[in-house]
Amino acid sequence: MASESGDSNMDREMILADFQACTGIDNIAEAITLLELNNWDLVAAINGVIPQENGILQSGFSSEASQATMYGPPSHSEAAGSAVPPPPSSSSPSSSPLQSSASAFCPINPSSRHIVERQPRMLNFTVEYRQRSVELVLEESSTIRGIKEILQTELGIPASKMQLKGWKSGDVTDSTVLRTLHLPKNNSLYVLTPDIAPTASTSKNSALQESLNQNFLLVISHREAQRDYRLNFPGSRTIQEVKRNISDLTNIPVRYQQWEGWPASASDDSMTLALSGISYPCHHLSVCRRSSPANAQEPTEECADVHMISDSEGEEYEDATEFGVDDSEMFGMSSSSCRKSPMMPENSENEADALLHFTAEFSSRYGETHPMFFIGSLEAASQEAFYGKARDRKLLAIYLHNDDSVLSNVFCSQMMCADSIVSYLSQNFITWAWDVTKEANKARLLTMCTRHFGSVVTQTIRTYKTDQFPLLLIVMGKRTSNEVLNVIQGNTTVDELMMRLMGAMEIFTAQQQEDIKDEDEREARETVKREQDEAYRLSLEADRKKREAQEREEAEQVRLEQMRKEQEEEKEAIRLSLEQALPPEPEEESAEQISKLRIRTPSGEFLERRFLGSCKLQVLFDFVASKGYPFEEFKLLTTFPRRNITQLDPGSNLLEAKLFPQETLFLEAKE
Repeated sequence: MASESGDSNMDREMILADFQACTGIDNIAEAITLLELNNWDLVAAINGVIPQENGILQSGFSSEASQATMYGPPSHSEAAGSAVPPPPSSSSPSSSPLQSSASAFCPINPSSRHIVERQPRMLNFTVEYRQRSVELVLEESSTIRGIKEILQTELGIPASKMQLKGWKSGDVTDSTVLRTLHLPKNNSLYVLTPDIAPTASTSKNSALQESLNQNFLLVISHREAQRDYRLNFPGSRTIQEVKRNISDLTNIPVRYQQWEGWPASASDDSMTLALSGISYPCHHLSVCRRSSPANAQEPTEECADVHMISDSEGEEYEDATEFGVDDSEMFGMSSSSCRKSPMMPENSENEADALLHFTAEFSSRYGETHPMFFIGSLEAASQEAFYGKARDRKLLAIYLHNDDSVLSNVFCSQMMCADSIVSYLSQNFITWAWDVTKEANKARLLTMCTRHFGSVVTQTIRTYKTDQFPLLLIVMGKRTSNEVLNVIQGNTTVDELMMRLMGAMEIFTAQQQEDIKDEDEREARETVKREQDEAYRLSLEADRKKREAQEREEAEQVRLEQMRKEQEEEKEAIRLSLEQALPPEPEEESAEQISKLRIRTPSGEFLERRFLGSCKLQVLFDFVASKGYPFEEFKLLTTFPRRNITQLDPGSNLLEAKLFPQETLFLEAKE
């Protein structure tokens, strides 16, 4: 019996390989499902996928046309009606009936008249809008825009005002191709039109939309572990997604889950919770592992990425288990190859490099939508969060990951990657992460926490068991020390996590307002002091400048006085020299011609002197200069007629200048 079972499994493996080679279907689960639908009849399965040009081929391979198709295209002579050459002998050990039958549908030459073309995969959609339901069938090569255009015709709603919801792959755009979403064959969607006001007739559909936005609390009892999980899900979440999340929590693959508590209306795993008929706001379920008759020994280690398969693949994998296909065969790898690489290398010398590795691994596992992890040491993260200006300070969120905890995948994928959590953490927190899966990394973390937060925090982290991880520590900086406001464990929900983050933020905001007030008062005092210091400095500067100006003025006065004295001394010296150089005044009874001159000064005084008529004018000028009226500054004028004597030739005598026998002159300053 064991030998027959082994041969049967080997035959099915060969049929599966031939079927994939002929149809080009790479998905093993899809190929197994199609073969199962045809009771592992290779020809029937191929006919169901690939329509033949000359009609459906029979499984007997008796016709010459079938044989010609099996062994290649007909030659020119065969097309003219010549005899068909016999096929190669089937006794060759390298060939088998299954391989020959497969080759019958795998033409060698693309010019053959039996060209193989694969039918496009068709997808069924049930689209609900208010009180209407529209059934659609489209090729998987279609786009979201194509669905909207059909719905625009059916519902009379502009495509630009539609919001098509219910996708299991997150946000999509109008240009998204359905094939890229890896959708199952049957899908349920709904249309939202927030810009179009609902009428009275749409109250029922409005209630449906409201229920899609409501959160359902599922209390799920894991019977083997005797443990209850309290999980919050939006009404738009499907039953299949709930089962995948439970698979992450319990390590029970979806295909092995046996449920109790689902209502009779929840017959399709693609149905949303809002439409499944479960109780609101809380519904109780239980789950356990069901035994598989085809597998006497279940795999000891499940691949942690099973939940990443598409809905259609998940359903087909369940069918595949009925034929004894092991997990490792389904994925083409052993269970050991499913093990993920560590989030953080062990004994990394540089904390920044360790955090870069952590961020890259986190993104590869859970996607690019996640908090922005601070790259650097815990000390640098604390400096960034706590020691800036009060208005710029933030809370420090320390995420501690542990791959050995069953809660890690759910917490990371549903909590840490939720858009609301990511946005809130990015705006209000500095998020720093560390992986404590390895003991060396955990010991390093405890050392850092002791240094920065004290031994109490370190001891608190030590008390948590592996299945309580991951942890999210919320730390607030204070004037003298850092305080851990909250420690959030992995068994939480998005709403609870958001509430605890907001609660910590309220405490931080109150403290921050006090810090801002103190900082503003301190800055105001410092500003007043700076202004006073600046005013004092300016006053000193003004006094210094005033003193320097006064000193310069005094120095200038001294210099001018010195110059004046020097000039007076020089003038006096010149006057004395001129006075000494004057010829003696002649006597009044002198026999020579005497000219008596009377000179009026600018001050009104008169200078009188007798000169010889033969005396030169220069002697007259020297006499006037010796009295303090130099020739360069004053001019000597006659009264009538008015003549400027200083303009005459100094070498001419008084007689020639007509200053004889007597004359009255006056001095006038030159302009």
